[in-house]
Amino acid sequence: MTESPTDRPAAPVPVLDVGGTHVTAALVDPATGRPVVSSVIRRPLGSHAGADGILDDIALTALRLPPGHGPSWGVAMPGPFDYDTGIGRFTGIGKFESLSGVDVGAGLRRRLLDRAERLCFLNDADAFALGEHRAGAAEGHDRVVCLTLGTGIGSSFLRTGLPVHDGPDVPPCGHVHRLDIDGRPLEETVSRRAIRLHHARLTAPHREPDPRHEAALPDVHEIAAAAEQGDTAAAEAFRYAFDALGRALAPWIDRFGATAVVVGGSMAQSWDLFHPAFARGLAQADRSPVRVLPARQPAAAPLIGAAHWVRGAAGTS
Repeated sequence: MTESPTDRPAAPVPVLDVGGTHVTAALVDPATGRPVVSSVIRRPLGSHAGADGILDDIALTALRLPPGHGPSWGVAMPGPFDYDTGIGRFTGIGKFESLSGVDVGAGLRRRLLDRAERLCFLNDADAFALGEHRAGAAEGHDRVVCLTLGTGIGSSFLRTGLPVHDGPDVPPCGHVHRLDIDGRPLEETVSRRAIRLHHARLTAPHREPDPRHEAALPDVHEIAAAAEQGDTAAAEAFRYAFDALGRALAPWIDRFGATAVVVGGSMAQSWDLFHPAFARGLAQADRSPVRVLPARQPAAAPLIGAAHWVRGAAGTS
C-alpha cells in the first residue's frame, strides 16, 4: 500500500535560541513537543561582532542541524527587536549593536539557502514562558509571570498560554525591565552589571568603582559562590537586588492576577540566594501570596516555545 502524505509523521521543527553569549539550534519533535536531544547544538556567539560575523555564526550553527526538517523556523531573539519584520533595534544596550537597523530575517534566509522558507521571530523571554507553560513549571496556570535573569531581566506575562504585551494589567510592552524602583530604572539595580558594581561598592565603600574597569570585577557566579560561603558583602549584593525586584514586580502580579512566578536564567541557578530576597520583596506589598517556582525546563523551554510559536503561526495546534 502506498503511504499517503497524511500518514507520514510531521517533519521536525527547526528552532534557534539566540542569546548574548551563545546560540542554540535544535530540532523539536512535533509529536512530543520536545527537542530531539541528539540534535541540540550550542555554540558561542559574540554579540559585539560586526553584523555579518554575527549572522554568519548563527547560520553556521543552524546549518549543522540534519536535513529533513520543516521549512519554517522558530527564532527566539532578545529585544529590542521588530519581531514582525525581523529587523534589529539594538541601540544603547551594549549587545548586538551592529544589528541595529539590519534585516536579520533576510540575512539569515540568504545564508540558510534552501533550508528556510520562513523565520518566525519571537522574544526570547516569551519563548521561555511558552516552553515552561507547555512542559514546565508554568503548566496549568491560566495567568503566570515568567522571568529570565541573566545579563538583564527578561519577562513574559502569559494569559491562557499567550504573551500579553499591552493593556493596563502589564508593564509597558509586558517588560519588567522598563519599571523603576527607588527612583531609578530597575536594571540599574537588578542586572549582571548592577550586581557587580554594587558588590564592588560594598567591598570597598570608600572607593567608587569605575564602570570602565567592570571586566576586572568579580562576575555574578563568583559573587554567588562567595555568598554561599558566608561572605556578607556578596550575600547583601544579592539580597539588595532581588528584594528590589520583588518590590517592583508585586503590584503587577496583583494587576495581572498571576497565580505563579516562574524564574529561569543563569542567576536563578543560585536559588537559595535569589528566592528568600525576592519573596521578602514581594511580601512588603499588601497582596495575596503567590507561588514562586524555579523553571523545570531552563535550557529546553526557549526551544519548546519557539517550536510552539511556529506551529501557532501555521494555524496548527
